[in-house]
Amino acid sequence: MRITVSAALALALALAAGVTQATSASAVADAPPSTDGVWRMDGYGTVLALRDGQLQEYQTTAVSCLKGFAGRQTRPGVYTTPDNVVLTVRTGHDRDRATVAIDGSAGHRKLKRIPELPDDCTRPAPSGPLADFDVFWHSFAENYPFFAAKGIDWENVRTRYRGKVRPDTTRDELFAVFRDMVTPLYDAHVAVGDSDKYFAQGRPGTDLPTEELDEKVKKYIVRRDLAKAHNLQNFANGRITYADLPGERGYLRISGFGGYAAEGASHSADRAVLDETLDTILTSQRTERLKGLVIDLRVNDGGSDLLGLRIAERLTDSPYVAYRKRARNDPADPTKYTRPEPIRVTPAKAPHYTGPIAVLTGGSTVSAGETFTQSLIPRPEGRVVRVGQPTQGVFSDILGRVLPNGMGAVLPNEQYLTSTGDTFDGPGIPPHLEEPVFTEEEFAKNRDSAFDRALNVLR
Repeated sequence: MRITVSAALALALALAAGVTQATSASAVADAPPSTDGVWRMDGYGTVLALRDGQLQEYQTTAVSCLKGFAGRQTRPGVYTTPDNVVLTVRTGHDRDRATVAIDGSAGHRKLKRIPELPDDCTRPAPSGPLADFDVFWHSFAENYPFFAAKGIDWENVRTRYRGKVRPDTTRDELFAVFRDMVTPLYDAHVAVGDSDKYFAQGRPGTDLPTEELDEKVKKYIVRRDLAKAHNLQNFANGRITYADLPGERGYLRISGFGGYAAEGASHSADRAVLDETLDTILTSQRTERLKGLVIDLRVNDGGSDLLGLRIAERLTDSPYVAYRKRARNDPADPTKYTRPEPIRVTPAKAPHYTGPIAVLTGGSTVSAGETFTQSLIPRPEGRVVRVGQPTQGVFSDILGRVLPNGMGAVLPNEQYLTSTGDTFDGPGIPPHLEEPVFTEEEFAKNRDSAFDRALNVLR
């Protein structure tokens, strides 16, 4: 599921608090026709057990099988977790094959029916600091796609750090080991946490988005960039801002792709708020009048890819493939992936804007903010110019993992491919026109070079 790193880690920790391994294989082995049964997911190191209106995820590695999230059936084939994440499981003509779609996540994950739970899932979990280390190491070894690109020898990391773990290693010491292991990845979609500790970091030289940074930048933009704007409005719980600029240009700022409705609301509630927002902003009159649109993603904390795609659907009148998505699919071979699934943009049945666009990005453009940026690259109308700094460089949905001792970790396991089969993971999506983004010098001199450059592009 695609949620922010901090939310994903909180979920992983909440799941870890209830981990038990006393599940009986016979409880789910006798699968009646339908989606009931035990399913292994292509990629993701995951097994799903569905029976009697309940869903249970199992997170597997070569050395472990631990319970993950759970859900209850809310209608046939549809399961909802306590955090209002909705999973839809569908079978086709082959009753032993299925797909699962997760609200907020683009694409589908393929399932294959298996006779029963793996043996590791039906016996007590390994315990002790060394077992925690092994599950942690294997979770990355079997799922993380970017070791080669980052020049990291994960086998060497195991050799270096496992000797530091003893049967009497404390939780604090173990947390420090895990933190040190993942630090060289500099991956904002990697995090480690315990009940009172949390570690995550971005690419060197960048700042991860925070509420404080978002508020600071928003006030600065309103005072400096939008002083002569009109029709300034905030929408979607303050996460979206729109203003009409002089010269028949528009300004659309998006702080994230989620959190639009009430706290804890479902993806469908966020989608409804977004649709209402877009209907208010992109009216027929405005879309016909605008000669240019600035989309500001410079502080964007990510969220749902589907919400980003929903905006892209209002920015084209021709269907196209935004990107192709695949996941690591062989624990022993990091070069093997699932078949790439094309993720499509279909024009909305509503007013849409097809004119020139300038997209503002920076190192605080993260996750779904980046996949939305990527979705505009192949826009058939073209005329999309990126201004600012490279994005953060993390695109994958976040894979949450629990450890036997109740600690949690998250990591990426997917790639979002361009039309040429490349990815922007690591260095991020580069701008066409490079300008400083919210540096101390920019603030001190009352400048917003990227914004000003975008306006010049849209003249």
